[in-house]
Amino acid sequence: MLFSAPDEPHVQQRICAVRKVGEASLVTFEPGARTAWHTHPLGQRLVVTSGCGWVQCQGGSKREIRAGDVVVCPPGEKHWHGATATTAMSHIAIQEVLNGKVVDWMEKVTHEEYLAASASE
Repeated sequence: MLFSAPDEPHVQQRICAVRKVGEASLVTFEPGARTAWHTHPLGQRLVVTSGCGWVQCQGGSKREIRAGDVVVCPPGEKHWHGATATTAMSHIAIQEVLNGKVVDWMEKVTHEEYLAASASE
């Protein structure tokens, strides 16, 4: 693809190619909603935009996340995230593509895992 630069003084070059290297999505979880356990081959960043939610990495404690928080999930780290049981939560999820994949979905988070005490409780 070839895009011409608009007639603006701060644009000094033409864009010669566009290659998708990742994706970003705004995701809203209603109270009680959460992802399944999953990993990202090149990691993931979550930018919480509203509400209150939980995130848990395998082997770690569930943590509370709120608007303004940024969560960094390293490549291959098994984790889940979602709203709390009583409050909705929205976040922007950003992840890079490796060999056409951004995520590997796994088993569902059990009710017991979801309702377990968080690190802040």
